[in-house]
Order: sequence, then structure tokens, then C-alpha cells
Amino acid sequence: MPPPSRPPTPLPPAPPHPQSTHLLLTTSHHRPNINIPDFFLTALSILFLFSSSSPPSSSSSSASLKPQFPKIPSSRSRRFFQLPSMSVSNSSNRRRFATPNCLSDWLKPRLASDSFASWGVKPGTKNVHNLWLEISQGETSLADSTPPIRTVNVVTVRVIGKNSRVLVESHQELSDGTVRSRHRPLSEKMKPDESPESAVLRAVREELGSVAGGEVRIVPGSYREKVEERYSASYPGLPARYVLYSVDAIVDGLPDEDFCTEEAEEYVESEEKKVADQAVTVRKHFWTWRHLEKGAIMEQKGKLESKTLTQPLVKAAGSLLWPISLAVLTVLVTVCS
Repeated sequence: MPPPSRPPTPLPPAPPHPQSTHLLLTTSHHRPNINIPDFFLTALSILFLFSSSSPPSSSSSSASLKPQFPKIPSSRSRRFFQLPSMSVSNSSNRRRFATPNCLSDWLKPRLASDSFASWGVKPGTKNVHNLWLEISQGETSLADSTPPIRTVNVVTVRVIGKNSRVLVESHQELSDGTVRSRHRPLSEKMKPDESPESAVLRAVREELGSVAGGEVRIVPGSYREKVEERYSASYPGLPARYVLYSVDAIVDGLPDEDFCTEEAEEYVESEEKKVADQAVTVRKHFWTWRHLEKGAIMEQKGKLESKTLTQPLVKAAGSLLWPISLAVLTVLVTVCS
């Protein structure tokens, strides 16, 4: 009987080719290990970077510097100064005071003692009697806040003379014998319900009337309005909001050289004559003519033209950021897949 046949012995597998092994090792060594979730996070980070790199709007940047003043209509241009935070009630709660002593008693706990003590003592400052008269005549209002905020409507008249010169009040002589530097155009606090045009005529009549007897003509298109918020120079330590109405005007009859005008009793219409006698009033105004600074005008014009040219470019570049970011994200997702 023949012996049973054995199954054939399987051959050992052939060793891989050396070149194939090298390619396999090389491929596995250099292929990146891509994590899809991490890749999406990276892409989203890129999108966030592009979106946040756009320049902030002027309204958002100014809001970060805005001191805590009561809200003012946005139609007015504004200049902001670094003032401490203030707790302000609404403007309808304005204070009235029966006498200067009542005003003084109300102000003392709300202002720094050294600042309040300098009123009427420091050269160029006014006293509490001046502030009381301003409030009683409606030229000034005090917000019931901590600290109080003085609000004043002021008309500023830039008197234009010959050869493009501007009239500037260099300094004032006060009733207490001190001198207060001004270096600003003709300015006057406005009366209640007084229009800027009426305030311009009154300011010229009261402060320049002794030398100017001619016509007053407001330059068309020169009207400007803005709000300045800063500490008062007349009342140290008292925050103030100045609502400024500015115009250019031509006043006939003014001298061509520097001159001085005298002001009569500032509070002749006040019923509280005794209070007015204790206030610090202006006795003389000293005026000088100054040439317009052409360099400053050209600089402002250049800034305006540069802003006009660059704003459309910045806006166009900002509108392209998102499409470019989405295109980059699509390419990266395609590579991952």
C-alpha cells in the first residue's frame, strides 16, 4: 500500500524589495498627520484675525475716551478732555440758589477745598458771586452732580480785518487790578433763548462798541458749532461744558492798529447790585490783530484731502477681507480632504 501523500509545504513569503521598503518608510515618515478639528480651529482663527484687523470706527474709538458727561446730540462736533468719572443726574435737575452763600455752602463739599479756596484769590479767577450772577441771569447752569458740571453757551466771533488779519483779545484788566491772559477771538456768554446772530451783535456792541460804529456783517457759510469739555479757568476745579457757536464777521470802523476798549458795569441790569459789586468784573479789553497762519490752514487742508483719498481705499480693502478669508479656508479644507 503506497504511503499517503503530504500536502505541499508553502513557500516563505518573498522579502520586500529594498527599494519598496525604502519608499514605504520614506512615505510614512514624511506624511503629515493632519487633525481635521485642529485645522478648522486654525482656519477660524485666521478669519477672526482678518475681521479684527480692520480699523475701528471713529465713533467706537471716541466712545472709549468719552468722560461721563450727560448725553449731547451727536450733530455737534466734540472735543474730549481726560476728566475723572462723574456721576451726573439728568439735565432737568439744575440747581438754583437763593443767595451766593447758599451756592457756596452747596459747592464746598463737592469740590476740592484748595481749588474752591482759590476762587477770586488766584489772579485771573472769578469768585462765587460771579457764578451766582451767571446762574441767576440764566447764562450758566449747574448740573446736580458729583462734582457739579457748569454748562455755558458761548458765541465766538472771529472778526476779519484787512489783509486777512484776525482780531484777538490778548488780555483783560479786571476790577481787582489783576490781568487775565486771553489770546482768543471775541467771546460772549449767551443769554437764555438768545440766537447766535443776536449774541454776535450784542457781543460786538458791548465789547467793541466804544470804537466800532459801523455795520456788522456775518460771513456766509462761516457758522460752526462744537462742544468743549474741560475744567474752567475762571473757576478752578469746576468741570465745564462749553457749547460754542462760532462765526466769522466783518466789523466796520475798527482801528487798524492794536487798541483797547473799556467795558461799563457788567451787571448793571442785575437786581442784586450788592452782589455785583463783590464780583470780579472786566474793566478793559486789549485787542491785537494777527495774521492768519497759512501753514496751519494748508496743513488742515492736506489732512482733509488725505482723509478723503484714503477712506475709500480703506473701505474697499476692508470689504475684501472676508472673501479672501473664505477662499483661503476653502483651499485649506480641500487640502485636508
